[in-house]
Amino acid sequence: MARQLDGKTAIVTGATSGIGLAIAEGLAAEGATVVINGLGTQQAIAEAVERIQNRSPDGGVHHREVDMRNPDEIQAYMNAVEEKHGAIDILVNNAGIQHVDQVEDFPREKWDDIIAANLSAVFHATAAVLPGMKVRDFGRIINIASVHGLVASLNKAAYVSAKHGVVDLTKVTALENAERNVTCNAICPGWVFTPLVEAQIEKIAQTEGISVSDASDTLLREKEPTLRFTKAEEIAAAVLFLLSAAGANHDRQLSYIGWRMDCAMIFRRTGC
Repeated sequence: MARQLDGKTAIVTGATSGIGLAIAEGLAAEGATVVINGLGTQQAIAEAVERIQNRSPDGGVHHREVDMRNPDEIQAYMNAVEEKHGAIDILVNNAGIQHVDQVEDFPREKWDDIIAANLSAVFHATAAVLPGMKVRDFGRIINIASVHGLVASLNKAAYVSAKHGVVDLTKVTALENAERNVTCNAICPGWVFTPLVEAQIEKIAQTEGISVSDASDTLLREKEPTLRFTKAEEIAAAVLFLLSAAGANHDRQLSYIGWRMDCAMIFRRTGC
């Protein structure tokens, strides 16, 4: 039986765990050839590749090492994928890192790394794939932003700044390609239980001298009305909708997909 992404090649950055891994699994299940990168030990990377492969034995999955803070490596990464597979049909910009500190205590190198990995990488990857997408008159770019692309939190100056930038870059990209069959959307999840968030919970517990369970509740109460974590698979489902025929031409400036006010806000086409 044909699947909606048969014959398509997709890149998912930051896909060795968490949201990116769930997205890569979802794309593979729909028949895409998936190319991933991400942090982790060799064993963790191998396990991620195996999980994705198991969802689509005939679709294929490939892992490539790339430093998403380095524009030259990003360009080489995109060129290599296009040369090997003939086209990049789908780009999911998901890679991200985090550091928590007050503005005056925020290490300069951490600021630079987060802006490079969370914002500049999205720009460089997008700029690298757009020419081919325009020539073929087909492309789907999905940026995994964050609720922190819409609102702020204490002690996250770099992350909040980067994610706001991703949301606005999404709008510009969508506007510039509004008359083509090339779309660009941003998904802004609330709290998703990933290794990145797990580390934040552990830091809250340590800093405030409370249990991990209480720290988890503290984090959720900050911005999560349902008081539960979103599942990575739920974000993957939103991505698959945007790749489907049903999601190909949403005319609304702001479309909400999901189950809570901050779960998945998607900017599309008209840019708002």
